[in-house]
Amino acid sequence: MAENHFIHAGSEKKPRVQAMFNRIARRYDFLNHTLSLGIDIRWRKRALEMLGLKNGERLLDVATGTADMGILALENAAIEIFGLDFAYGMLTYGQKKLRARKLTSQIKLIQGDAEHLPLADESVDAISIAYGMRNLGFIETSLAEFYRVLRPGGRVAVLEFSLPPGKLFGPVFNFYFQKILPFFGGLFSNKSDYTYLPESVRHFPSRVDFMDLMLNEGFSDVVHRDLTFGVSTIFFARK
Repeated sequence: MAENHFIHAGSEKKPRVQAMFNRIARRYDFLNHTLSLGIDIRWRKRALEMLGLKNGERLLDVATGTADMGILALENAAIEIFGLDFAYGMLTYGQKKLRARKLTSQIKLIQGDAEHLPLADESVDAISIAYGMRNLGFIETSLAEFYRVLRPGGRVAVLEFSLPPGKLFGPVFNFYFQKILPFFGGLFSNKSDYTYLPESVRHFPSRVDFMDLMLNEGFSDVVHRDLTFGVSTIFFARK
């Protein structure tokens, strides 16, 4: 599919992305872990480690999907978790996972919009979002909402795919991301859904630009940490 078939920002993007994730929800976990060779679990754990969650805290996991981040977060701390996603199909499969693990009392799944969080001001201690930031229509609006609901001193960790620097690994990654991943994803789902992924990564702000967006919304101590040759990046900040 040609690049200009995709919408990468604005209000028109949301319903298309929502429909896409509802479409792939049934196979999302299998494809996500298979196509990343299982490394995505390690990346998620690294992001949660940076948050430094403590017993009794409240975590908001935005773009929670099938609740992977929330489930992993409970491995290290006894916390209360809200998992928010705008794709009902993803939440349906997430709820099944929580019931199977008897975690429905610790993790509450909510259908909602990151640009209009259904939470009170200063009501959470930490926010995580894994591979969901580039799917939002208005990044700045969502960051402002993150800032609003965080308590003073609260932390946010954004885990996102990124373009790896360097002339050696970069071309290898681009070939896998643009050719191999859409091909194998297309065997189990709509090929265009997995063509969207590399396109959305290319349209996401650079590391420096995204950190500037966080600073502009009032966050402090903004840093980034590259993972696996820069394939993924964690952006961390405090309120």
